[in-house]
Amino acid sequence: MDININWGLIWPIIALQAILAVTGFISLYKAEPASIRGSKWMWVFIILLGNILGSVAYFVAGRREA
Repeated sequence: MDININWGLIWPIIALQAILAVTGFISLYKAEPASIRGSKWMWVFIILLGNILGSVAYFVAGRREA
């Protein structure tokens, strides 16, 4: 069985996931603990293990209103 992977479609997804994760970690690092729902460590694990959805969840639900 020969599996051909179309890397032209996969690389943009990998790049998007990396950009969202790095942006999420920078935002989380700079944020005051009072401005985050839950603990920072919880969001670190969600961003790491949740792939694209973990980063999006942090930006949508993790930060309190400014």
